[in-house]
Amino acid sequence: MLRTFVRPALSTLNCKAASSTTGFKSGTKYGGKTTVTLIPGDGVGPEIAESVTTLFKEMSVPVEFEVVDLTKYTLRDDGAFNNAITSLKRNGVGLKGVLNRAGDFRTHNVEFRGNLDTYANVVRCMSYEGIKTHHTGIDLIAIRENTEGEYSCLEHESVPGVVESLKIITREKSMRIAKFAFDYALEHNRKKVTCIHKANIMKLSDGLFKRCCAETAELYPSIEYEEQIVDNTCQQLVINPTQFDVMVMPNLYGNLVSNLGAGLVGGAGLVPSKSYGDDIAVFEPGARHTWMEMKGMYVANPVAMVLSSAFMLKHIMLHEAGDNLITAVKDVLRKRTCLTGDLGGNAKTRDMTTAILKELDSRN
Repeated sequence: MLRTFVRPALSTLNCKAASSTTGFKSGTKYGGKTTVTLIPGDGVGPEIAESVTTLFKEMSVPVEFEVVDLTKYTLRDDGAFNNAITSLKRNGVGLKGVLNRAGDFRTHNVEFRGNLDTYANVVRCMSYEGIKTHHTGIDLIAIRENTEGEYSCLEHESVPGVVESLKIITREKSMRIAKFAFDYALEHNRKKVTCIHKANIMKLSDGLFKRCCAETAELYPSIEYEEQIVDNTCQQLVINPTQFDVMVMPNLYGNLVSNLGAGLVGGAGLVPSKSYGDDIAVFEPGARHTWMEMKGMYVANPVAMVLSSAFMLKHIMLHEAGDNLITAVKDVLRKRTCLTGDLGGNAKTRDMTTAILKELDSRN
């Protein structure tokens, strides 16, 4: 029988989230439950979201999900999009699957982040015992500025056959993400922050970003600071990924580095992420793939979504429940008796969920 988890009274806690730049905005309702917005998303999203809701129910965690149907189809309805934004702003915490990047979704994606100002995306890529990869001992944090850069989506065709795409880098947002990265390093006992850039070519835009990181580093003398050009970073990740600790970078580079990091540790199914704004935190798989071709087959790996939900539990001060869930996932991976196809096994999504439940139950 799984135990019931109870959050300590907020009055007894220092209610800081994963970084000092982000505070926990309580969505507590009657009965002591926290309301969390759940957006299952496209493709296999509903199937891996089901893993989370099943686990939370069996664990008796005091969380109530407000489910919002937001997919590539409902995105065409402004009402559905606005409902999702309203729910997330009201609750302050969200668990989100991946939305399909189809049709006019790109505009909605930018609007989504802009409305919520979830400016800091944090992806953790770490090695797991039992998962066979070329490297071991990886535990890196990729922190990505999430609201500007190449993903500002400011493109136009100036004359037929000539397209201009604007890359926006501002001092205000560069300083904000740099401070976030160093605060994150301090609060998680990390030793080094690496600024990833391409200032040798983009001297003004990436040069500004690099200067902001260097200025911020001077305020954190206990944290080692270094700078690295992004193409060299990709090579170094393949050769010696354990040299990296916390990495901070503009939008596009963060996408590339986090996906490369996912490949190094076993694939997209293993990497969780979280995006922070000043009053909100959204948790989702770190490598944003919908796997539309596997929809309805229940063969997707739920680990990235489950780990994201575990970090969400820790964010809302349910540390014991979150830690227990993380440990249970690690034990399933270590034993290798129930793995999905992407990890070399033949288990279904629900099989892996059941295996995690058994590990949780063995501790109670």
